[in-house]
Amino acid sequence: MAARRTELTPWGRKVKKRLIDKGMTQVELALLVGCGKQYLHKILTGERSGRKYMGEIARILGIDEAA
Repeated sequence: MAARRTELTPWGRKVKKRLIDKGMTQVELALLVGCGKQYLHKILTGERSGRKYMGEIARILGIDEAA
C-alpha cells in the first residue's frame, strides 16, 4: 500500500517555514506543545482542528494563530 501524501494547510505551511527558520523539528515542537508527532502532523494538514494546541504552537514559534 502506497503512503498517501497530504498537503499542508496555509497555517501548516507557516508553521513549517517557522520550524525551518528556527532549526526545529516537528518532533521537538510536538514535545514542547504536549502532543504526539502524528497528531501535530494532522493539525498541520487540517485532518484535526488542533484548537487546544494552536495557541501554544503560535506562542512557541512567534506566529499568529490565524492562517
